[in-house]
Amino acid sequence: MPLIVAHLDLDAFFASVEELEDPSLRTKPLVVGGDPHGRGVVATANYVARTFGIHSAMSCAEALRRCPHAVFLPPRHSLYRDYSRTVWDAVRAIVPTVERTGLDEGYLDLGEVASDFLRARELAAAVQTSVRGAVSLTCSLGVATSKVVSKIASDMRKPGGVTVVLPGREAEFLAPLAVRKLPGVGPRSAERLAAAAIETVGALAALDDSQLRTLLPGKVGLLLRDRARGIDPRPLETQTERISISHEETFAQDISEPERLHDELRRMAERLSEHLRRDGQTARTVTTKLRYTDFSIRTRAITLDVGVDDAQTIGDLACRLLDRALGDRPGALRLVGVGVRGFEPFAQLSLA
Repeated sequence: MPLIVAHLDLDAFFASVEELEDPSLRTKPLVVGGDPHGRGVVATANYVARTFGIHSAMSCAEALRRCPHAVFLPPRHSLYRDYSRTVWDAVRAIVPTVERTGLDEGYLDLGEVASDFLRARELAAAVQTSVRGAVSLTCSLGVATSKVVSKIASDMRKPGGVTVVLPGREAEFLAPLAVRKLPGVGPRSAERLAAAAIETVGALAALDDSQLRTLLPGKVGLLLRDRARGIDPRPLETQTERISISHEETFAQDISEPERLHDELRRMAERLSEHLRRDGQTARTVTTKLRYTDFSIRTRAITLDVGVDDAQTIGDLACRLLDRALGDRPGALRLVGVGVRGFEPFAQLSLA
């Protein structure tokens, strides 16, 4: 009997919680994130806002340009954690074994309670009903024989859908999708594949060993081709401890020039990106730390609704956070640092 695993993803979680707290927001374009008149970043947007092309990790200033009448709210993480706990309690009442990969998503071991995929579909619908009954939130689920296929499937019928990929249909399901949809394909590897006219997951799956070594050498290529074929042997990790990683630098002389500080942050972002890709992870929260000449410390953080691992994105976010902190309190710095946390198991593996 093949593994039966579901990926559950709460739909536009932060924004949906805010809509529950204030129902008048449901018909308005809503952005949860930073200051649109500063250097804030979009954490998530509701589906009304998404029709204007607003998405996670976009600058809030750009979101405001795209939709001047959007409502912008700062994240309320303690509130979201409360809702998340209730959601996962409701899920575990139906499916005992889960691997949480964030406040709003995770994997369910349906095979533990379902004898076949027909029963698994019924259980997925029962999970949706349970979540909706507990917190009035919708979620989307993908059901498949592996994590990678179930994760992609959960995104196919948002919001509130269930997509089931039957055993033996994995490669067929994945083949027409854009290669960037495959977890693990980052911006640089996508560019390299596109240059070789590899634009779909099916085209990546069809590469022979020699072609693969040329385009995506080493373990990265083998991993991505396996995923493109629907092969992903990883079990659920129910005991994984998720911690943060960070890099920081104390300067020999205080630095006040933003350009130099940005250079330092981007250098650190490169190291964090290498760490994440090596461990096959992405991170949903980026944090910037500042220490002033009087030794006082300030931190700023942004939590996204998707994980990131590429140095460009981490560096961009870190620099925006730095600029936001310096806008609140200007001054020379003795130290800056960048950290990431909120790890997820899919790395956007990119190649230099």
